Amino acid sequence: MGVEPENTLRSFVAAQQAGLDAIELDLHLSKDGALVVMHDADVERTTDGSGPIADKTLAELRALDAGKGERIPVFEEVLDAVRAPLQAEIKDAAAARALAEVMHRRDLVSRVEVLSFHDEAIAEIARLVPGVRTALVADHYGKEVVERALAVGAATLVLNIRRLTLEIVEHARAADLRIIGWVVNTLAQLRFVRALELDGATTDFPEIKRTGRFTA
Repeated sequence: MGVEPENTLRSFVAAQQAGLDAIELDLHLSKDGALVVMHDADVERTTDGSGPIADKTLAELRALDAGKGERIPVFEEVLDAVRAPLQAEIKDAAAARALAEVMHRRDLVSRVEVLSFHDEAIAEIARLVPGVRTALVADHYGKEVVERALAVGAATLVLNIRRLTLEIVEHARAADLRIIGWVVNTLAQLRFVRALELDGATTDFPEIKRTGRFTA
């Protein structure tokens, strides 16, 4: 998030207060199996620590400063802090299994949509949580991304707008897939999204809500 330390409770509360349609977050597993919220696999960019998340226990991760005195949150803290719908991005099948346990225990199928760049992670969460809404995320892609989404049962594509073309949009529409564009932080990018009539966009800046309805 562009106005608060990313993937912190502070940022999620700010996004909810801005009235955005949904909040996107990223999930990793700590060394001791905790489902923690952070974008990168390494803590160096966004905290005062260094090293991979997977090499640190939850206690070690919680001791880090994630910006403005914020701690790295665990997923369930975010669930308790905000009531907005969530888009949870997972990196692998192991995270899918941990997320599935929380989704079953807290009955989250209607609240949480699961995103991933990885086909196998989408397939795994769909297997473990029947009825879960899923979205395939892609950065480098062509028309084949539509077939990938269909193969794993994803109903939505979340695509880097720098590579998005009308041909890909039309191919996705023909397959009855929703399309979300990322990342939309400027008015020019917003105009592009609207010209292609996408279903939404992901932004780092909640104030863009004044000109459209997006996720952060």
